[in-house]
Amino acid sequence: MLKLNCDLGEGAGNDAQIYPLIDQANIACGGHAGSRESMEANIRLAKKYDVEIGAHPGYDDRENFGRISIPMSPQSLRSMLQEQIGTLDAIARSHGMKLSYVKPHGALYNDMMHDKIIFETIAYAVYDYDPALSLMILSTGNHASHKRFAASLGLTLYRELFADRNYASDGRLAPRAQADAVIHDQNQIVQRIKHYLDTGHLLSQDGTPLALQGDSLCVHGDNPEARAIIEALRDAL
Repeated sequence: MLKLNCDLGEGAGNDAQIYPLIDQANIACGGHAGSRESMEANIRLAKKYDVEIGAHPGYDDRENFGRISIPMSPQSLRSMLQEQIGTLDAIARSHGMKLSYVKPHGALYNDMMHDKIIFETIAYAVYDYDPALSLMILSTGNHASHKRFAASLGLTLYRELFADRNYASDGRLAPRAQADAVIHDQNQIVQRIKHYLDTGHLLSQDGTPLALQGDSLCVHGDNPEARAIIEALRDAL
């Protein structure tokens, strides 16, 4: 069964409304967004509602919300990731909680899926920090190479689908520069996920059926209709 996840701690102001409805919280940990105070607040909410927690690190670029790629050496990227993960992990442990997984944010997430070296650097960083952590990646029609490399480390992958993002016909997310990259209509979102649950196919922008296997379904917390969308998806699931 699909879990529901949401990117939180990013300043949208709706975190407390969303926690009762989700299974997994991807908590911003100081790169693209987030502060010690927001991390503390989100960990407390996760504990209150028994929600699985994941670190949501991104490029250190608040001005662009981590949505622009920043060239980094593998060592610099690895250090940045482990610093962000470590900050959230320390706060979680102080509340008797443990991180379960890592989901990169924005441009870093996309770069991970397109660039072999970046993916391997992130995988190494996560595994080296804590072998018990999983790595959340985009579910695509072909990620055999990601699976092989993760298996060689002993790293578990979570395959993620997006409820409120359109897909290109090749199974990639539609670029955010496109006007319809983000879906805002609640009924459209629910109907496309119901179709996926019934058929195993997520429809792309042009109607191409994409056979994608998912473990977790994401709704973005900065979507103004996030709570209503998640509530409707919870009913559908």
